[in-house]
Amino acid sequence: MWASTGPMRVDLVSPRVPGYPKAKFPGVVVFSEIYNATGPVLRYAELIASHGYVVVAPCVFHEWGQAALPYDTEGTDKGNAYKKDKLLTAYDSDSTATLDFLISLPNCTGRVASTGMCLGGHLALRCALDPRVLAACCFFATDVHSGTLGSPGPSDTLERADEIRGELIMIHGIQDTHVDRAGREKIRARLMDVGVPLTWMEVQANHAFIRDELSKGRFDGALTRNCVSFMFEVFDRTIGRDLGPREGKIEAAPHVC
Repeated sequence: MWASTGPMRVDLVSPRVPGYPKAKFPGVVVFSEIYNATGPVLRYAELIASHGYVVVAPCVFHEWGQAALPYDTEGTDKGNAYKKDKLLTAYDSDSTATLDFLISLPNCTGRVASTGMCLGGHLALRCALDPRVLAACCFFATDVHSGTLGSPGPSDTLERADEIRGELIMIHGIQDTHVDRAGREKIRARLMDVGVPLTWMEVQANHAFIRDELSKGRFDGALTRNCVSFMFEVFDRTIGRDLGPREGKIEAAPHVC
């Protein structure tokens, strides 16, 4: 498909129900790490699709090429450089174009969510600034607390958090050196202060623990399974069924035993 800065590869994974060729499903955008849509990212997309969602995964650094970068020093250096050099407006226009594409699919209900890991966690959060996004699950989202996404900086994701209308689930590893304790507390405080419906999780894990490859020794399959189950609870409840528009504030629960 075409984005504002040129052609952008988008991987599409759709459920298939034999005998129901006109079945419709809620949609999910999966944003990748700094390595583009690698095997772990696409397997994550396939996992989501297998639970009854039509999933699209855009190539976040399509300006420099459509292929995945390797999980090595050279690939890491390239991805980090692209992350800083890419215009913040280009990240946003890519997100809008991807949402437009997803919602236009004949097998999509139009109810959509976003998710991603690392850079993709930040992009999933930023995607949730679009009022069409009813939920987002952000795994160890980088550069949110520091405002260092894209060019020119600083990025304004936290400052715009009051624009989020959907429900969020934010998941961080306590041992993650990319988002330290002060950074996590800054993100959580801002989201809580502006009243975003929020599930916040801090788990005993390092950065990128859901990446199912072992080149850096971080993958934790058992923890990933449990965290993903929280994501599906939120997605099933918010986009998996149509509850009608949200109205008013949710009243505080009474203090009873």
